[in-house]
Amino acid sequence: MNEVAAIVRGLAPSSGVLIGGDWRPGELGTFDVDDPADKSVVAAVANAGTGQARAAVDAAEAAARAWAGTPPRARSEILHRAFESMRRDREALARLITAENGKSLRDAEAEVTYAAEFLRWYAEEAVRPDGGYGPAPAGGTRTVVTHRPVGIAALVTPWNFPAAMATRKLGPALAAGCTVVLKPAHETPLTALAIARLIEDAGAPAGVVNVVPTTEPADVVGAWLSDPRVRKLSFTGSTAVGRLLLRQAADRVLNCSMELGGNAPFVVLDDADVPAAVDGAMIAKFRGGGQACTAANRFYVHESVVDDFTAQLALRVERLRVGRGAEPATDIGPLISGQAVAGATGLIDDALQRGARIAAQTSVPSELSGHFMAPTVLADVTPEARVVQEEIFAPVAPVVAWRDQDELLAMVNGTEMGLAAYVYSRDLKRAMVMSEAIEAGMVGINRGLVSDPSAPFGGVKQSGLGREGAREGLAEYQETQYFSVDWSTP
Repeated sequence: MNEVAAIVRGLAPSSGVLIGGDWRPGELGTFDVDDPADKSVVAAVANAGTGQARAAVDAAEAAARAWAGTPPRARSEILHRAFESMRRDREALARLITAENGKSLRDAEAEVTYAAEFLRWYAEEAVRPDGGYGPAPAGGTRTVVTHRPVGIAALVTPWNFPAAMATRKLGPALAAGCTVVLKPAHETPLTALAIARLIEDAGAPAGVVNVVPTTEPADVVGAWLSDPRVRKLSFTGSTAVGRLLLRQAADRVLNCSMELGGNAPFVVLDDADVPAAVDGAMIAKFRGGGQACTAANRFYVHESVVDDFTAQLALRVERLRVGRGAEPATDIGPLISGQAVAGATGLIDDALQRGARIAAQTSVPSELSGHFMAPTVLADVTPEARVVQEEIFAPVAPVVAWRDQDELLAMVNGTEMGLAAYVYSRDLKRAMVMSEAIEAGMVGINRGLVSDPSAPFGGVKQSGLGREGAREGLAEYQETQYFSVDWSTP
């Protein structure tokens, strides 16, 4: 903890509002960031209000023309230096994430590695222009197609991946030539401040990245959405909040990217390699304590292998060690809040009342005082249970047995969410056919992880709009422009 205190002091979070290269106190004072492992205060962070939100847009506007005109190679080199700095500071950043988020140090270190890769990927994409040139079909003119920065981008990130969600937005925005205003989640602002300092130290000009931590997100983001200079909103968070933001954005026909909630099905076919499926389930469900939008939310296992799968999963879950994330032996840290624990507990209670049973439940050491919850496997879960119908965001794995494939697909697709899914089968063709029938933006086939900076991340239906990562992620921060050039002889 002393090491974390030193890292926090170096960030000077009480002056953590970054506007135009100047780190400032918050106009609303400060707010406390708590460690969910013991509810202790990690830091007092500058609390910005709407005045500073507007000032951040002023700074982004002042820097916008020069940054858009900066050669792609120069933008690329800044992002690459920031990537190298994140790799260098991997351990310190991981400890910071663990302190404010609670996840295990092992998961936090993996997040930093993943987050840094977005900076490297977009450092490389920045110098790969996309466009077109050719004669018009009617002749006499040439069509030239190019892309330009969309403009000032407002970025709103969640608490569950405070490093990766920041770089997944900052990387493509800066590569495209956009200046940004960033509002991190008030539960986990410290990681965003650390990343902003790394990008600043890497050579980003003043005003290119502006950070506005606040406990008044509706007011701050509302100020951005009503500002005609802001031309882009990228939001990661709940579907309910996403709907509200889209309604506000509609008034200005604002360019929006939305990565919203999930309810990922994990499908095990009758011919699946059960040990491999259990390995994938442990990753897909329990990484980060299940607090991920891509986390496997409901396990549909064929009746011929459901007992074997449940028994093997139960054995693995019973071995998980619950504890403070900072302890090296910890597998599962605390949830983000007491409210999160209460919500997940209510889902378990509802499932039990509908006839489910607890197949495995890890013990939580009595000396722990934070927001801890025992990892749980539920067997004999009915498809109507709330734990199946709602996003869990906790280390709870409900297992539903299935027999008929048509009924399976009806259950899998019977939700308004469509972010991620997982399918296990020894027959790759059969797995592909099943995956193509699933209404989800991403499907992991015989693997429990779908996220990759080089792949387009995003969902369908009410799980979001647009894509992050890959080439598609860069396009989210660009506008297409074409020139019709007169080719006639004077």
